[in-house]
This record gives sequence, C-alpha cells and structure tokens, in this order.
Amino acid sequence: MTHFWNQLLSFSFNTPTNSAELKLLEEAAVSVCKSLVENNPRTGNLTALIKVFLSRTKELKISAECQNHLFIWQTHNALFIICCLLKVLICQMSEEELQVHFTYEEKTPGSYGSECEDLMEELLCCLIQLIVEIPLLDITYSISLEAVTTFVVFLSCQLFHKEILRESIIHKYLMRGRCLPYTSRLVKTLLYNFIRQERSPPPGTHVFQPESDGGGLLYGIASGVATGLWTVFTLGGVGSKRAPQQEESSPLANQSLLLLLVLANLTDAPDTPNPYRQAIMSFKNTQDSTALPSPNPHTFQINFNSLYTTLCEQQNSDQATLLLYILLHQNSNVRTYMLARTDMENLVLPILEILYHVEERNSHHVYMALIILLILTEDDGFNRSIHEVILKNITWYSERVLTEISLGSLLILVVIRTIQYNMTRTRDKYLHTNCLAALANMSAQFRSLHQYAAQRIISLFSLLSKKHNKVLEQATQSLRSSLASDDSPLPDYAQDLNVIEEVIRMMLEIINSCLTNSLHHNPNLVYALLYKRDLFEQFRTHPSFQDVMQNIDLVISFFSSRIEQAGAELSVERVLEIIKQGAVALPKDRLRVSANKTSQCVPCHKAAL
Repeated sequence: MTHFWNQLLSFSFNTPTNSAELKLLEEAAVSVCKSLVENNPRTGNLTALIKVFLSRTKELKISAECQNHLFIWQTHNALFIICCLLKVLICQMSEEELQVHFTYEEKTPGSYGSECEDLMEELLCCLIQLIVEIPLLDITYSISLEAVTTFVVFLSCQLFHKEILRESIIHKYLMRGRCLPYTSRLVKTLLYNFIRQERSPPPGTHVFQPESDGGGLLYGIASGVATGLWTVFTLGGVGSKRAPQQEESSPLANQSLLLLLVLANLTDAPDTPNPYRQAIMSFKNTQDSTALPSPNPHTFQINFNSLYTTLCEQQNSDQATLLLYILLHQNSNVRTYMLARTDMENLVLPILEILYHVEERNSHHVYMALIILLILTEDDGFNRSIHEVILKNITWYSERVLTEISLGSLLILVVIRTIQYNMTRTRDKYLHTNCLAALANMSAQFRSLHQYAAQRIISLFSLLSKKHNKVLEQATQSLRSSLASDDSPLPDYAQDLNVIEEVIRMMLEIINSCLTNSLHHNPNLVYALLYKRDLFEQFRTHPSFQDVMQNIDLVISFFSSRIEQAGAELSVERVLEIIKQGAVALPKDRLRVSANKTSQCVPCHKAAL
C-alpha cells in the first residue's frame, strides 16, 4: 500500500500560480473529481488520502532540515489533491454533508464500530501547524503555499450561502478546541508572509521531472483515480511555461493576505469573539519596549517598520488596501505608529493614485482608499504635517504639470477630482459625501494652499452652483408644465435640489472653516475667492446658507475694498501682496469661529448630482 501511495503522489508538474492556470486545471479535472466525490462515501478514498497526508506531515520539519526534496514534494502533491477535491465538495454541499465525507470508517466483519476521529478538525489543525512551524525554504515554498490555499478553500463555504454563517462547523473548529492555541502564531506568520513578499522559487527547485525511460513513475498503476489524475496534471497549459504577465510576484504573500482577511472577518461565535480579529486588533510593535501587557491572550509583537514599508509598496492590490484599512480602523497601536511617521507621503501617495485612477479601479478599492483618507484626516497632526511635505514632479497627475506642491494641496486636488468624476459618472452619494468629509476634516488646517488647489476648490463650487441653477430651472419649468396639463405627472425635483444644496452647504462650510481658522496662511484661496466672487451672490440671501455665508461675505467685502483702494489694473503679485497685508489687518474677532470636522460615513446609495 505504501508503494501505491508513493507512486500516486510522485507526479510532477508546475503548480498553477494564477487564476487562468487554475481554471484550466479545474475544468480538466472536474469529471475525475466528481467521480471520486460520488464514490467517496462508499470507498473512503478521501479519508484514506487525508490520513496519508497527516501521517507524512509529522516528518515534514525534519525532512526540510535534511533537504528531503522527494518526501516534501510527495506530501505537497497529497495536499494538492485534497485541495482540488475540497473545492468540488464545498461547491456542491452543505457543511453537514461535507463532514460526512470526513467520517468514513472501514468496518471489519464482526466489529461493532468505534467513534470516528474528527478528521476535519485534525486536518485544519495540521494545516495551521504546517503554516506556522515549517521553515520557509525553496523546497518548502510550494507546500506552505498549498497549506494556505487549502485553508482558504475550507473557509469558502460562505461563498455558497446567501445568509451569514453564524453556526459554521469549520468556524467552530477554528475558534475553540485544538486550533485556538495557534491563533496569534497563525496571524503573525500570515502577516510575515505578506511582509516578506517571498518570490516563488524557480520551477526546477522543487519539481521532479518524469523518468525518461518511457515508463515514468506512474505508468503501470492500476488505479483509475491515479491514472485520471495523472492525465489531468500533465495537460498542456498546466505543465507548460507560465505566462510572465500573469504570474504573481509572490503567490504565498498574496494567498496569506487573503487568508488573513478572511480570518479577520469571520463572524463571532454566539459565546466567543473572533480570536483572529482580536489578534489583529491588539498586536504591538517589536520596537515598543514600553508596551503594557495586554489582557488579550492572542496578542503578539511584529516589526511595524517592515509592515509599514510593505503596505506602502503593495497598495496597487485592493486586498492590501483592505488590510491597511482594517489596521488603521481597528488596531490603535498601528494607527498611532503610522500617524507618527515622518514619511507619511510614502503611504498617502499610493492612496491618492488609487483615487486619481478611479476609472481603472473597482468601486470597493476606491471606497477603501477614501475611508483610509477619512481616518487619517481625523488627526489634526496629520492635517498639519501634510502641508509641510513638499513634493517634486508628480508625474501621474496629468491635468497640470506640478513641479512643486505640498502633499496637502495634492490631496485636495485628487479628492476634488474624485468628486467631479463622481458628479458626471457614478453619481454616488456615499462617495461624494465622504470626499467632502475628508476636506472638511482638513479645512481648519489648510496651509499655504497651492494656487491650483485654491482654484480647484472654487471651480468645484462653481460647478455645484451651475448644477443648482439647472435643477432649479428644471423644477420651475416642470411646475409650469404641470399647471398647463393636468395629466402630466410632476417629476420629483425636490430630492435632487435637496441633495445638491446639501453638497453646496458642505463646500461653503469647508471654505468658511479655512477662512476662520487659517486665513493668513492661504492668500491663494482668498485670491481665488475674490476672482469668482460673483458666484456667491445668489447664496448670500438664501435661507439655507445665510449663516455659513457670513464670514465668506465679510472676507470678500473686506479684501475687495482694499484692492479697489489700491487702484486699477493690479498685477497678480500686487493683489497677493495686498491680501497678505489685509490678512494681518483684519481683526480676528470679526470672523465667527466655526468648528467643522466630520468623519461619518453615510450608507451607500445613489443620488442625483
């Protein structure tokens, strides 16, 4: 029997490393896998294979130390077959039915049967031990990757249920019993896999080529299952050279991150909070020697500098952005560390690029990037420091050449661009409200705004003003038409008008907050305000905006008067000089103080803009 398993598990091919290769394999293997699944309750082949795998894992660590390539590769192949079969099983049945496939027990004549060992829990626990205990070497890379992938497959049951799994058998195993003590080690290992971004070793490192004598390792095996699997594994495409453009730079890092995110979002058990989320919420910096003992038994320490560097480098992937969001939102140690960094531009610039290329990103990635900015802008220290960071030649910003601009001004430009894109394309109230909330959080700390950033703030207000007038005109015309014809239904322009007025008010509050708190730091904004002062006339007496217009009206009147006194045809430089002098002369007590900070996220729904 041992000879059979050695032969079966000695197939050789390049493991799929991307979705295209994996799909090709799954399509080719579906009939073989389904046949095995159908017969499994009678034959117990799956449980036999799992037991072989479990027995081999006991020797994996010493095999890695002894460089036993063949043993590790055969064990990897066993796990790979298990993973393929698990996918088919999970797609087709409930967890209860899945458990039946793990409880086959061969009964000898005359035996009364004994309690079946719980292979599902044993396999899950074994996968965790493999991930956290086997050293990551070239020869163990593939089996470590397969262990993480199989774990993800186990947790994919939720994909095939419309309702949230609150009484999941698999979740129960992970949150209590034999798996629970490994919680912090598993989370830490997955984080380090992500941080290390270890590339997959060259194909020749861990793959054994079939023998060239015409027989090969599997020829002559009587088992139909073995022959079928061999046929599948050697199909063209799967064993062929990988397409460079599709290959992930680090499959293990990517899969580890996916598993980490799934574990972090498992539903709490009725009597037990999710321990993996608890670990993610509480881990600390290895450099923090003053850290107090945590009441959370699952806490651990990790190098925050390495984590920060990798997060900055990996924001092109939406799963890395999701991890950044979770850490900033739920782990106060990470949030405090990141906000104290003196190189915040390394983190903020990739987030701004996501928003800038909104057309190329999925909506979830854009929303996460935006909420990350919202969390960061809750901190006054962040809002001050971003205006002190000067950037040179932002090549990805194509609307205008930016040879020198502060990080704060660039952030404003990108957020305003996102609002304008949303107004013309997606028309999503969730998006524009949170963009404006980020600007509102920053507004009291605006400093030395770039000329172009100041212009874009007023240009956005101009666009909103035109939208307001257009909706108002449509509502008036519609009302006249309805009075002339009793049969025509009256369109609901009231909601559209309400939405646009809400946005206009937020913009006025942002401008007002800047003028109230940092007028003397922003001559370019005052200049842009004066240049377009006619825009604000219609809102001066509007009942919805009178209160927030008071300071803006005062600033426009005060500086307009000083410029008029200076004479006609003044240069831009001269006007800015007058504004700077006037900012010093304007009594501060004449401006009504307005505290404007919000980081609330509204429910996602469509609205007319």
